[in-house]
Amino acid sequence: MGRASKAKLAAVTELLKLDFGCGPHKREGFHGVDQTAFPGVDTVCDLTVTPWPWADNSVSEAHASHFIEHLDAWQRVAFCNELYRVLVPNGTCSIVVPHWNSCRAYGDPTHQWPPVSEFWFYYLNKDWRMANAPHCDGSIKPGGFTCNLEATWGYAIRPDVTARNQEFQQFAMANYKEVILDTLATLKALK
Repeated sequence: MGRASKAKLAAVTELLKLDFGCGPHKREGFHGVDQTAFPGVDTVCDLTVTPWPWADNSVSEAHASHFIEHLDAWQRVAFCNELYRVLVPNGTCSIVVPHWNSCRAYGDPTHQWPPVSEFWFYYLNKDWRMANAPHCDGSIKPGGFTCNLEATWGYAIRPDVTARNQEFQQFAMANYKEVILDTLATLKALK
C-alpha cells in the first residue's frame, strides 16, 4: 500500500471529537459544530436536521456546553438518538446545561421548555425506559428514543455555598433556589 493510500486510510479511520454548539469558543482538540459560522467553527450544521453528516460509530468523544437547552423536547430526543448513532461503543459526551432551578435556565428567551432536569437523563437508557416509560421508546412511539446511553451527573454550585460544610451544601441544594448553577452530565454509548 502506497504512502498516499495509508494516509487516506488513516484519515478515514481516525475518530472524531465533536464540540456541539461551540459558538466562537470551540473546545481545544475538538471539531467545532454550530449552526452559525463563528470563528473557529469547523462544520456549520443545524443539528435539529437528521441524519447528521457523520457516519455511524465515527465519534469517540463529544461535548455540548449550554446547547441542549436551546432544543425543544422532541429535538432533544432526536439529538440523543443521533448522538448514540455516531458515538463508538463506550464513546462519551459531556453535557453542561443550566440547572432547571436557576434563572439562567428560564431567563434566556432562546431556551426551550421544558428545562433540562435530572430526571430527563433516565429516559436515555433503554432498560430504564422500557421498564418505566415504554411509551417514549421509538419501538412504540415514532420519533421516540432509540438511544441507549448511560448517564452520570453532578452540579456546579455557587462558590459561596461550596465554601460551607457538606451538611449546609446538601440542605441548600435541596431547599434554596439559585444554589445550583449548572447540571454537568456524562453520557456513555452502551452498544
